[in-house]
This record gives sequence, structure tokens and C-alpha cells, in this order.
Amino acid sequence: MTSRWTDLLDPTREELLAALPTGVDPHEVEAILAEPLDRPRPRLEGHADYVFGVLVSMAPAPDGVAIENREIDFVATAERFVTVRKTPTHGTPWPPECLEAVGDVTVGELVFHLFDDVAQSVLEVVDAADAAIDELEDHIEEWPSVLVRRRISALRHELIHARRTVGATRGKVRRISDKRLDTAGETLFPESVERLFSDTYETLFRAGEELDVARDLLASSRDYHQALIAENQNEVAKKLTVIASLVLVPSFIVGFYGQNFQGVFDREFWTLGVSVGLIVASSLIQLALFRWRRWI
Repeated sequence: MTSRWTDLLDPTREELLAALPTGVDPHEVEAILAEPLDRPRPRLEGHADYVFGVLVSMAPAPDGVAIENREIDFVATAERFVTVRKTPTHGTPWPPECLEAVGDVTVGELVFHLFDDVAQSVLEVVDAADAAIDELEDHIEEWPSVLVRRRISALRHELIHARRTVGATRGKVRRISDKRLDTAGETLFPESVERLFSDTYETLFRAGEELDVARDLLASSRDYHQALIAENQNEVAKKLTVIASLVLVPSFIVGFYGQNFQGVFDREFWTLGVSVGLIVASSLIQLALFRWRRWI
């Protein structure tokens, strides 16, 4: 760990104030001490002496559908870099290995490595989302419709939020690479560091495109599921129609024989056996016709 970097995990107010440089806005101190949100939004503010930021590192949840949002707040000056990791309500905090492995570098490069790790985390989420969509497509005809709808809905909402987070983070990176955000004298992000952020911007741009592709694939799975439901409903309607047709002719025959015409039904060709034979023959003819037309 570089001597310029201080890492805090769910600090108390006293621990935070002892680590932060002097002159940090009290509102930003309160924002750092606030409870972690389920879906935090990226933020980046430049001041004369320091830069304050909120980043969101994403990770796939164990169920493969939900996304863990890990908030990282930071304050960076030309000489000091303070990161504050927050433990999510349901999940684990962001692991700082990417900063521990870089050695003794400038604060601007530390900020770059933090942004770059956040960008790489989105690609991991995209891979997990693709795997979840593949699993959904493989079992969409086997799983109950309720389960399929729930997974599609959960994946859709997670992908939408991830896309918004990526877009917001990409905008913050663009501000740095375009020289629109820095401390006084441009001491935090010199030109060499700004060029590094251009690579992170490209990574986030690619991650956003892949998230859009994942959403399109999910929409295709949803359309296929709806078509499958409609097809199953058509099959049910077809079977009910066949059953109704098979009952229609016998009902007519029985109703005809139930008429009270004196002396007409006393002859041998109006006996019970003849009526049963008519019912059986008409039913067999209908079944053969339905089978020939491939309706059953």
C-alpha cells in the first residue's frame, strides 16, 4: 500500500475526520458517513484543493440474477488519497486489491486504477448476465411461467440500473480526460494520467454497449416466452374445441331420440342400439377427420 493512500471500511466520524485532509465540505463529509444505499449513484465534484467522488463497483450476486452495488467514496488531493468503502446491506464491500498491487504511484494514478477497476467490474456483471440469459433460454420451456417471468423482470431491472450507472460513470471519466475536472494548477491529473482515463472511458463505452446487447437478448427471450404462452393457449383451445365437437353430434342424436312422437320410435331402426351405434360411428368419424387434418 502506498503511503499516499488511506483506506477506511465503514469508519466512524472520528476515524474519517482524522484521515481526511482539512477543508473538506461538511456536506460531503455527511455524504460519506451516510448509510449505504441499495442503488447509489456515481458522483464527482472538483474543488480548488481536492476532488470528491462516489463510485459504484458492481458484482454479480450468488443467484446470478441480482447485482451487488458496492459504494466507494473517495477524497483525493495532490498528496493524499482517502477511500471509504461501505458494506452493502446484503453483500460484501468492495475489495481494494487493485490499489494494493500498484505500488508507490501518484494520487492521480491511484484514482485511475480505482476507476479502471470499477469499469472492469461492469464487464464481469455483463458476463454473469449473459450466463443468466443463456440459462433462461435453455430452461424457458421447462420452468413454470411464474418463475420465468420473475427472472426476466429481475434481470431487466438490474440491467437497466447497471446501464444507468455505467452511463453516469462514463460521464465522470469524460470530465477528467477532457481536462474539465482537476484541482488548482492541474496537479492531480496531469496529461499522462488523463490519457490513462481515455482507456477507462473506452472500457465503459464497451461495457455500455454489451449491456444494451444483453437487454436485447433478454427482450428476445421475453418475446419467445410470450409466444410460447400463446401457443400453449392455442393448444388448449384446440383441445376444448375438439371435445365440444365430439359432444355436439351425440347430444343432437340423444336429443332427437328424446322427442315424444307417439308410435314413430317403436320401430326396430329407432332402438337404443341404433342410437348408440350412431353415436359411436359419428364420434369415430370425427376423430378420424380431426386426425387427418392434424388438429389432434
